[in-house]
Amino acid sequence: MQKLSKFSRHLVILPLFFMLAGCNLVVMSPSGDIAMQQRDLIIVSVLLMLLIIIPVICLTLFFAWRYRQSNTSATYDPEWHHSTRLEVVIWSAPLAIIIVLGAITWITTHKLDPYRPLDRIDAERTIPADVKPLTVQVVALDWKWLFFYPELGIATVNELAAPVDVPINFEITASSVMNSFYIPALAGQIYAMPGMQTKLHAVINKEGVYDGFSANYSGAGFSHMRFKFHGMNQQGFESWVAQVKNQGTALNRDAYLKLERPSEREPVRYFATADKDLFNAILNMCATPGKMCMSEMMHIDMMGGAGKESHENRDKLKFDGEPIDGIHLPEPAAAGDAPAHGADNMENMPGMTMSGSTMQHDGHTMPSSDASAPAATK
Repeated sequence: MQKLSKFSRHLVILPLFFMLAGCNLVVMSPSGDIAMQQRDLIIVSVLLMLLIIIPVICLTLFFAWRYRQSNTSATYDPEWHHSTRLEVVIWSAPLAIIIVLGAITWITTHKLDPYRPLDRIDAERTIPADVKPLTVQVVALDWKWLFFYPELGIATVNELAAPVDVPINFEITASSVMNSFYIPALAGQIYAMPGMQTKLHAVINKEGVYDGFSANYSGAGFSHMRFKFHGMNQQGFESWVAQVKNQGTALNRDAYLKLERPSEREPVRYFATADKDLFNAILNMCATPGKMCMSEMMHIDMMGGAGKESHENRDKLKFDGEPIDGIHLPEPAAAGDAPAHGADNMENMPGMTMSGSTMQHDGHTMPSSDASAPAATK
């Protein structure tokens, strides 16, 4: 009866192995050259570490068996404390592995830099001189993906396509919170952040349909923030572009502001035309009419500021109803009102107390701005 019980437990576990047989280990079997190089880096790093782990485990088991209590033939030397030969082996092997790992890390950190343009199609082919990279602008929305093809004048939602063996230059940003753009078969994940542009250079080497998704939690609809990436031959890609142009609508500022609203399980959408300045407006957080773009604000700062009249720009810098920096400034004083300043205003600050000509803030003493200045000495 006990044997039957154990057998039944084994039968319960058996279906799990059949489920694992259908797993697609895409990270270890990618279809893009960059992802393949990253796969190779994982394998090399693991093998180098196993050079230490496996001997240590084997020696641990060997010594436990060799010097067990029942083995009276084993050498017993309680006074032993040092062996130069053993110390050299113990320290030289890990040191050599660390040096090799450091060299590999240095080389691949530069070679696989996502901002670095590609220099090859795969391990056997360089990029032909007549091949023009495909530029794709990526926007992470809540909770969907928007893709611009600026050279083709089209845009899509939750569907991405590219021809095989053609370098892809991704320009990535987000509309609100941080996300992570990730196509495991193509290349590693790259963060998408509002007000910032990140880059990724990659190439797909095999035709197929691959999964893409956000690898960074971004709210309630995060689980369904997925899309399909189609790797096609050149003819298939041209047919896909023609389909987008035939079936798509126009993507202007008004259409984008509606699309930007949070939604889950968004279906694939095609846009036959797209506002050529829309991606830059999203990047500079000024897609809403009347908002000042970050690039304009930075230009004002570079020129030395806009002077006293710059308070009129406050409303133009609000994003999602809040100031872009999260700081609420006091409203400008009405005409004829005396501005609050000096000690009168300091007394209202949290943790601030006044005592004669000094101020104390959280235990720190400083001179008051209204205190008399010391007499000048000659």
